[in-house]
Amino acid sequence: MFRTAACLAILLTAAAARGQFAPYNPYADSQEAPAPLAADGTIQWGVFYKSAAIQQSYQRLWNLGACRGTNRAITEPVNRNKLIIDRLPEADYEGIVAGASGGLSGGLIAFREPGAAENVEPFVIQLHPAGVTRLRITGRMPASVLRPGHVIRLVATPGADGRIAEPLVAFDLVTPPSDFEPDPVEPGVRCPIVGTVKRVHKGVVTLQVAAGRVRRVTFSLADEAVATLDAAQVDLVAAGDAIALTGRLWSGEGGMGAGTIFASDVTVTKPPLPGEVAGAAVAAAGP
Repeated sequence: MFRTAACLAILLTAAAARGQFAPYNPYADSQEAPAPLAADGTIQWGVFYKSAAIQQSYQRLWNLGACRGTNRAITEPVNRNKLIIDRLPEADYEGIVAGASGGLSGGLIAFREPGAAENVEPFVIQLHPAGVTRLRITGRMPASVLRPGHVIRLVATPGADGRIAEPLVAFDLVTPPSDFEPDPVEPGVRCPIVGTVKRVHKGVVTLQVAAGRVRRVTFSLADEAVATLDAAQVDLVAAGDAIALTGRLWSGEGGMGAGTIFASDVTVTKPPLPGEVAGAAVAAAGP
C-alpha cells in the first residue's frame, strides 16, 4: 500500500534498484536495439526484460562465450523473460499524479486513476530512456518554483548592466526545442528575453542569455510573481497535478505498482492557484 509521498518514493527507489529502471534500459541486448524513433516518428521501445536478474546472468554467460544461443536450458528461459513492448496495444489514460522521479530520459511518474483512494497502488509511467517521450507541463505556479537550470521567457527592457528596473510579476517557464535560436538582447530595448537561470537568491534572479550585447540579466521577483509553464521537465511534476497520457501498459511480471505504462505522450496540468480558484468561483456566482 502507498499511503504517503514517502511510500511512493520507496516504490520509485526500489524500482530503480532492480536495475532496469535506473533509468530503464530496454536495450540491454544491443542485438535487439531498435532506433528510438521509427521513420514515421513512432516511438520504439524494443525489449523489456521481466526479470533483470535473468537477463544479466545471460549477458554474463554470453560475454564469457559460455552461451551462443545453442543451450535450450538457457535460451528458453531467456526468451520467456522477454516482452516486446511495441507489440502491446496503445491506450489513453488519465489520473492524478502521486509522485515523480528522474528526468526526461528514463524518468518515472506515478499516478492514480480519478477517484482512487490513496491506499490503491499507483500506475507508474516509464519515460523513454532516449528522452523521446513527448512530455508537456502546463499551468501556473508561484515564482518560488524557479531553480538554477530552468529556462524562462519574459519581455522587458534591460539596462546597460543587464538589470531590469521593475520587479517582475509574470514570466514563462519553458523548455525550448533543440533548434531554438533566441533573439538578441540589447540594452535599453524592450524585447523578448529567453535565458537560463544561473542563480536565485533572496528574490533576485540572474539569467544567462545567448545572443546580443547583454549576456547576463538580473531582476527581482515581485511577491505575487507567477510562472506560466510550457515545459518538459520532470522536476516540475508534483503530487496533485492532473495527468493524461498515451502509452503501452504492462501489468505482468516486472511491472511496477498497478502496472508500468511505457508512455509516448504525457500532458501534465497544474491545479489552479488559490486566487484563481476564488476568482473563478466569484465569476461563476455572477452579479
